[in-house]
Amino acid sequence: MPFMIALLLKLTFLALPAAQQPKVPQAWNADTIEWQKVDPDGQKWAVLEGRSDASGEAFTYAAFIPAGRHEHHWHSSDARVVVVKGTLKVSFGDTIDLQHLKAYPVGSYLFVPANVKHTMAADEDTIIIGTAFGPWSTHHDHDHAHDGMSH
Repeated sequence: MPFMIALLLKLTFLALPAAQQPKVPQAWNADTIEWQKVDPDGQKWAVLEGRSDASGEAFTYAAFIPAGRHEHHWHSSDARVVVVKGTLKVSFGDTIDLQHLKAYPVGSYLFVPANVKHTMAADEDTIIIGTAFGPWSTHHDHDHAHDGMSH
């Protein structure tokens, strides 16, 4: 009988998905983010937890927007964003709009629905931390991109 129990346990574990990392408490601030991607123009990107490529899985990301940067883009899924350093400037619309940017200082929270086109800018080095569901992709308005963000 113990052999059968051991066999059943083994078969049960074989049926489980590939080994996943156990979830552990974690915390970040503007100074502790480990950037995974750094673009030539100084923009940085990191997935802090979760997977941005997994369908239906929530993930948290960080983005660094250097002073003087602006671009027009939209995302494949809803984004929930908190400004943790600097001031994020955003305007919404189908084309780049630097005239109607609204400033969101540290502590601001933004909800940007999927496929809503927006202009994002920063006059000072700015860091945002956001959450979204995968699979995640960012699309740029190439006619108006200013060294487009590729995250």
